[in-house]
Amino acid sequence: MTAADIAAAVRSGERSALEVVNEHLGMIEAQDLKVHAFNLVNAENARAEAAQIDARVAAGEPVGPLAGVPLATKDNLCTKDLPTTCSSKMLENYHPPYDATVVSLLRAAGAVSLGKTNLDEFAMGSSTEHSAFGPTRNPHDLSRVPGGSSGGSAASVAAGFTPIAVGSDTGGSIRQPAAFCGVVGMKPTYGAVSRYGLIAFASSLDQVGPLASNVADAAAVFDVIAGHDRRDTTSIQGFIPAAQAALNLGVDGLRVGVLQELSGGGGSVPGLAVDVLARTREAAEVLAAAGARVEEVSVPSCTLGLSAYYIVAPAEASSNLARYDGVRYGARVDAPTASEMTTATRTAGFGAEVKRRIMLGTYALSAGYYEAFYGKALKVRTMMLNDFARVYKDFDVLLTPTAPTTAFELGTRMTDPLTMYVNDVCTIPSNLTGHPAISVPFGLGDDNLPVGVQVLAPATHDTQTFRVAAVLEAAAQEARL
Repeated sequence: MTAADIAAAVRSGERSALEVVNEHLGMIEAQDLKVHAFNLVNAENARAEAAQIDARVAAGEPVGPLAGVPLATKDNLCTKDLPTTCSSKMLENYHPPYDATVVSLLRAAGAVSLGKTNLDEFAMGSSTEHSAFGPTRNPHDLSRVPGGSSGGSAASVAAGFTPIAVGSDTGGSIRQPAAFCGVVGMKPTYGAVSRYGLIAFASSLDQVGPLASNVADAAAVFDVIAGHDRRDTTSIQGFIPAAQAALNLGVDGLRVGVLQELSGGGGSVPGLAVDVLARTREAAEVLAAAGARVEEVSVPSCTLGLSAYYIVAPAEASSNLARYDGVRYGARVDAPTASEMTTATRTAGFGAEVKRRIMLGTYALSAGYYEAFYGKALKVRTMMLNDFARVYKDFDVLLTPTAPTTAFELGTRMTDPLTMYVNDVCTIPSNLTGHPAISVPFGLGDDNLPVGVQVLAPATHDTQTFRVAAVLEAAAQEARL
């Protein structure tokens, strides 16, 4: 059942929320030892929340648009009733005293979180192999990665453990695992969804968003979590249009640009697979047949996105993670002096990828290198904003692959960081610009693994991404019939 079906059945009394939750907890118990989507399953609290929803239904009280819908929550979003570890030894025993705003909104909407999902440590990775608690596996093929860093959330939806999940997206960490796992994943406009209670990786890039088994459910989650939050100083003030209202609008007359630099033009995407490119071209044809005006378009500066990102993001990570020193935050390893204690704490607490990015960021921000690296990366970011603004004068949305390939095998890229980083080449531009983007499953690759195509839109035009994704999803489903 979809999230919409579950919520309707619970509200009507056709099904009890407790029955639904028990059903999904049973699937997790039976299968998650193989997948490892979850770091922690909180069955007792989930059943208690479901029972409360059933009591409210029986009393004729409102229960919210996601009443009784099982939810998976990425383990970098603060939860007052569960630890929040960021899949790191540094925060292994951290128990937040509050809920993240997104968590509070979903609770109020009736969603029942079944637990916290695995991720690359501090959300730094593209495969969910960089977790202190072991890798997550792709439910479509357990020898493959689920993508990252929100791999646990994507795997939970793909495995049927939960129909919806939430993750965070700093350079593609919702969309890339959504593509690998064959689910829908959406990164909202920067500031459209509160970051309060999201443990920071790179504060100017991080954004919370939904993952779901279908576009309508993702839109329903977006409509719950989007909106201004005074506790987040980067939160957008003003009206956020309802995504669900756009799902049946179609694309007749919509102007769609196939972004050349990320879709096989100019050789800017290393290792772009032929089958992935073919699905993207087929998606463009579907939109054209549905009445959209489809043309190729060029945004030359987006070829610099990967390089700029891996300066900006590590620099912000270096600053954000400086607080984890064994005194202010995080685990502590005692030593004779303060300096030795800090060194021992960070050596034991952080994994290899986190250390790598902290060092990269610290170097980029150091005296003598700031302007040469970080300052130049910020100029590239501004150039990209200007180039996309120019293109969006003539196009409503842009179309690209979500990732250059389908899911790769576990362990094959762990020793080659540069090859791993290329996984995010198609998703990073939307993080640097702050624009919304969605990945929607669109067929299979030659290896019979899911392929995702990506729809990009200008800032605050989040509903346009759902509008186009709904058409692509319907076409993909029809083709399977």
